[in-house]
Amino acid sequence: MWNLLAPDANKMWLLLPLVVVVSLVYSASRYEHPRRILHKSARLFLTIIGFMAIVFGVLTFLSHGL
Repeated sequence: MWNLLAPDANKMWLLLPLVVVVSLVYSASRYEHPRRILHKSARLFLTIIGFMAIVFGVLTFLSHGL
């Protein structure tokens, strides 16, 4: 059975809930209407995940020859 606390588990999956919470809290602190909070939060979530994917790709490319 797969366990998140196992030493060999991929800790990158823990970033998804963290990004969801950060984007929701940030959006809720800036907007008042629930529909707008969810819309802006989803957009911020995709922006953060996209930026992290680009940085991961660049770092993977740069460390390929090491």
